[in-house]
Amino acid sequence: MPNEYHFSLLTERSLAAKDSATHSGIKPYIHFFNSKYVHVADTHRIFKYITDDPALDAMFFKHVVRVEPAKENFKLRLDPILNFEEGRDFSDTLNSRLNTNTRGVIGSGYIGDKFYFETMFAENQSFFPGYLTNYVKSTQIVPGQGRWKTFKTTGYDYAFSSGFISVQPLKNLNIQVGHGKQKIGNGYRSLLLSDNGFNYPYARITQQWFKGRVNYTNIYSVLMNLDQAAAIITPNAERLYQKKAASFQYLSVNLSKSINIGFFQGMIWHAGDDRNKQDISWQYINPVIYSNLPQYWLNNKNNILIGSDIKIKITNKINLYGQVMADDLSNTKQYGNGLGYQVGVNYFDAFGVKNLFFQAEYNDVNENSYMSPLGTITNQSYSHYNQNIAFTPGSGKEIIVIGDYKWKRFFVNLKYNYQNLLKSGEYYYSNQLINARIGYLVNPAYNFNVNLGMTYRGQNFNNFTNLNNQTNYIYLGIRTSIYNLYYDF
Repeated sequence: MPNEYHFSLLTERSLAAKDSATHSGIKPYIHFFNSKYVHVADTHRIFKYITDDPALDAMFFKHVVRVEPAKENFKLRLDPILNFEEGRDFSDTLNSRLNTNTRGVIGSGYIGDKFYFETMFAENQSFFPGYLTNYVKSTQIVPGQGRWKTFKTTGYDYAFSSGFISVQPLKNLNIQVGHGKQKIGNGYRSLLLSDNGFNYPYARITQQWFKGRVNYTNIYSVLMNLDQAAAIITPNAERLYQKKAASFQYLSVNLSKSINIGFFQGMIWHAGDDRNKQDISWQYINPVIYSNLPQYWLNNKNNILIGSDIKIKITNKINLYGQVMADDLSNTKQYGNGLGYQVGVNYFDAFGVKNLFFQAEYNDVNENSYMSPLGTITNQSYSHYNQNIAFTPGSGKEIIVIGDYKWKRFFVNLKYNYQNLLKSGEYYYSNQLINARIGYLVNPAYNFNVNLGMTYRGQNFNNFTNLNNQTNYIYLGIRTSIYNLYYDF
């Protein structure tokens, strides 16, 4: 099923109503473990009301291409990835047109009952609002979507791909190898590992024990700094960038039918030298959570981040959740250690209204978080492609309020962010963002929809009142929404 935040609320509501052993703190979900808890038929009943005509049904519900031989245990699905968005920023004095043009394809399928595969590719050209343009220029990347090339002077041309294979050799064991990203946490943001960054190669090994009450995940990946990897640049050749290995462990335990607690360790290993050779010890493949902590602690050149999360089911409709994280406790800077915490609430069918979702979340992260340990020559930050792979704004305080309502295939969603961001120990500037959309879901098989939206962003610099920035972007889009894009910073 699509992993886009608003669409996946249907899955999350289904999980919230279950007294199940589903471990919702790590995403994407593994179908082999969760198929008995997340029923696609539930989604069918929600959406399949328009027609029973086979021709129209293919347009309004089914995948574009489906191959399911009657006598073969094989399934293949192919769908387009589209995003044609046209808009205007009414705060832009040049009053220039803004648009995005995305074309791609996603394919997935099963071979037997123990092997799943998925692949995706998208090509994009975009003209962004001012604040995104400034970010793209300064970081050399489009948020979550990699490097870019200039397109028609003021635009950006970029492409990205992902894919993985998932094998279930044993009932309690799943192995994935691919190129993509993971998320750990039950909130909109994650302070531990987020899907806001660019895709990376990874291997994910997941185990479940004690009738599914315990879930243990190891992720081994290769991240990249956009720093020159070689001391001598080869003429007329693509630049090589500095690689760094990363490993993540996550232990999720269902203490009861209503309480889940998770424990996390992330580790960025010593980045490559001027020949891009990495100095990695055997402990990199050590699968035991926290066992590397006594040797390296939190301010070693092999950068460790630890944390925990919790989800408490109050009712079948209301969940409380939270996270804590620690990155550096050396306290060598006057503005504190690398610490952060999150608290939030999810409310499904809120106030007795079916398909109304409400969420409120608070995040607080110290500035001295996710950075390279002191004294490290190479870039050992908790990052990939110049972008933090955890808390999207990087540091500071943030309040998020999300509302979403679905009526048949029509939807309305609203998100408000207030951010007070740190620089050199002071709250340097604040952002207020409002994102609102109304739309119609054409085909839920791959979340193909038509929508009209608005983005307001007000940026206020505390010490420079004449540098305040505003964005008032209104757009019309036709898109396939199957992955998250975090432009709210």
